[in-house]
Amino acid sequence: MTALDFFIVNVAMPAIQHDLRAGPAALQWVVAGFGLALAAGLITGGRLGDIYGRRRVLGAGLALFTAASLLCGLAPVAWALVAGRALQGAGAALLMPQILAVLRTAVPAPAQPKAFARYGLTLGLGAVFGQVVGGLLIRADLFGLDWRLCFLINLPIGVAALVMLRAVPESRGGARRLDLAGAGLVTAALVALVLPLIQGGQQGWPLWTWLCLALAAVLFAAFVIHQRYRTGPLIDLALFRRRAFGTALVAVQAFWMGQASFFLVLALYLQSGRGLTALQSGAVFMAVGAGYLLTSTNAHRLAARLGRQVVTAGGLVMATGLAAMAFAAAHEIGWLLPGLALEGIGMGMALAPLTTLALSGVAPEHTGAASGVLATVNQTGNAVGVALIGIVFYHATTITTGFQASLVALIVLELLLTLLIQLVPRR
Repeated sequence: MTALDFFIVNVAMPAIQHDLRAGPAALQWVVAGFGLALAAGLITGGRLGDIYGRRRVLGAGLALFTAASLLCGLAPVAWALVAGRALQGAGAALLMPQILAVLRTAVPAPAQPKAFARYGLTLGLGAVFGQVVGGLLIRADLFGLDWRLCFLINLPIGVAALVMLRAVPESRGGARRLDLAGAGLVTAALVALVLPLIQGGQQGWPLWTWLCLALAAVLFAAFVIHQRYRTGPLIDLALFRRRAFGTALVAVQAFWMGQASFFLVLALYLQSGRGLTALQSGAVFMAVGAGYLLTSTNAHRLAARLGRQVVTAGGLVMATGLAAMAFAAAHEIGWLLPGLALEGIGMGMALAPLTTLALSGVAPEHTGAASGVLATVNQTGNAVGVALIGIVFYHATTITTGFQASLVALIVLELLLTLLIQLVPRR
């Protein structure tokens, strides 16, 4: 539900603009409001689960996300939709870390790789098929709801998830009080980091974006100092002294820098460069989904055989697929399909094992905080990747050459991922 909503809104943008008479600034904030609230709240959301119970906070996040989806679906004006999207992001920030924490604490250790493989499958399907689902819902136009269905579809799913939540065992960490000062510092730091990354490229990187990035560095430094001397900190800094956790986080950052940016430049190339509709470009995306389904369902078996090198193999397969697409970009669209399938195959091999590598060995009392950090790295990786690859794409002379140059930059990222994995401990 959360992964789908991150991508599905892109398809609905033209209809939202027409129906709500939304200007460029409002449209930007329909996307940015969700991403900013999500990224800023994940670490605090993870710690709240440690303190008050992961099932309880997961339920609160699900309820907030579902209610916010109703607000989005009924929004009479653009800024009401922006407010609903920000509330969706806040709900997602509460529920996403709890999912990882529950899998880590409630599932027996031998079954965890399979559980994380299913988690990766679900997350990837939401990302890959977001455009397809959005296009189909808008085309169906049930009851004349048009783009509103993209949000209202969450209501039955959210209610069903809340009912099924009774099957989830409750668990807590060791802390009993929230470090409010730490939560304020890290939230402010993440807003100062993510906001310019989301808005900077569209506004030509004005002075305020650089001032925000400098402020983010100061706030993160202050947060680390506060955590070092705080009793009952928001994040136990000892987590980052574990080589497996720290190195895997950097690898996760590299992986996610390549994902949202790839989907963005591919959609722009297909729709603006090749003249496809949103639904037609979504159908092309299904080649990625087919490859992803092929390997993500078996990622735990591949990891059992190859260990950490399953991520290396995934990165190399993705790099090969990106190279094939760069070659095929100037030809018929059908030539893209083999490269897209390889990209999906590599994604499926890497995503779930990366999550397992990062969280394996984390003590149960720190699982919520560690999950929040991991989810935050996912979101900041997306934002950083879109900002950097966007610079490459928009500075090219044509959309096709911009797409090809972006793919070359993404190949470098995948090769960096394969090198980082070699630094993760073998066991």
